[in-house]
Amino acid sequence: MTVLAFVIGVLLLVVGLAVSIALHEIGHLLPAKKFGVRVGQYMIGFGPTLWSRRIGETEYGVKALPLGGYISMAGMYPPSRREGRATGGFFATMVQDARAANDETLDGAGERRAFYELSVWRRVVIMLGGPVMNFLLAIVLLTIVLSGIGLQTATTTIASVNECVLPAGSTQTACTADDPASPAAEAGILPGDVLVSVAGTPVSTFAEASIIIQAAADETIPVVVDRGGEQVTLSVTPMPAEREVMGPDGEVMTAEVGFVGMTATVAYVPQPIWEGPQTAVERTGQIAGILWQLPAKVYQTAVDMFTGAERDPNGPLSVVGAGRLAGEVAAVDAPILNRAAAILELLAGLNIALFVFNLIPLLPLDGGHVVVALWDGIKRAWARMFRRPPPKPVDATKLVPVTFVVVIALIVMGGVLILADIVNPVQLFG
Repeated sequence: MTVLAFVIGVLLLVVGLAVSIALHEIGHLLPAKKFGVRVGQYMIGFGPTLWSRRIGETEYGVKALPLGGYISMAGMYPPSRREGRATGGFFATMVQDARAANDETLDGAGERRAFYELSVWRRVVIMLGGPVMNFLLAIVLLTIVLSGIGLQTATTTIASVNECVLPAGSTQTACTADDPASPAAEAGILPGDVLVSVAGTPVSTFAEASIIIQAAADETIPVVVDRGGEQVTLSVTPMPAEREVMGPDGEVMTAEVGFVGMTATVAYVPQPIWEGPQTAVERTGQIAGILWQLPAKVYQTAVDMFTGAERDPNGPLSVVGAGRLAGEVAAVDAPILNRAAAILELLAGLNIALFVFNLIPLLPLDGGHVVVALWDGIKRAWARMFRRPPPKPVDATKLVPVTFVVVIALIVMGGVLILADIVNPVQLFG
């Protein structure tokens, strides 16, 4: 059953990732068609085509390697000057090949149907459409988790009351006649009671009640509970006890605090609807911090792999690592709602990573195309300002050597992460 759950978790992540990629490309496709660009292909995956169907002028299909997707737009770059066979080495040949491939997309495109002919803002909208779609999907997923399912929260309903206070450090599990009664039991608090106020302060969560109780060691305080629809006032005297608490700087420290000996019922508490977007923004900042240091993080991952050191759980993962985590989450012994929420959160995180990663201002990423469009706009604005003739469109094929280096770097880093996720995976559950 555990193996089956693991496989189901992996499959769910694969399907979710495929949907994310499909929506990313739809984010490019819709504005491209809206602005009149001829789109020849909409493909999910790379390599050999498994299935395709032509609708109008666009071929829609699925390819064998589910490692991304693309749409083929007419004239991503301006047409070449038909210079013939390139000379000058490997990179010069690459530039000429890129121009030739681009020229093929212009055949039959018609007037003003090429991407490079659009205004700057339209090109930017098309290129940002994919990443923005991923970000919106992440918001939807996080809203489902936080506002639809809710966060597991200790509520004000009492689950159990300790009969006594066991000696510190003891392995004893049952009360004896010599053990003092717990302050909660002595005060008459019962399982099922709902905390209304503590020391005169209304409380809506168990955490709020705990803070008041911890600050009131050896003080007798009133506790109002709702018992069967009737409010009952009880007097509780928290006893001092050594407990781990969160310090002012966020560090865990041991301190003497008030203790009464009761536990709360844990339930899913739906969060406000704005929690999803807010959390998406916060995690975007966190993931951007990781991607900004991606080469260094990948290098450290490689070092950990070869030395056998434990992986940083907050470090980068490959698709293999994400799939493995999804399988582990699905197979863990926990309520199914907990596992579903965790997988949805994982998918949300992957979509935020896609959003941030594609905004990196390097070709062939979407951010690189945005930079090219903005540079084209700056050149045109400069010419207008000084009443000069409009400049030629920016020929981004000249950046093919840079694109080649970026692609090789991404392949190397991806390979390192995949290998590390196989031989030295991130351990969430020990």
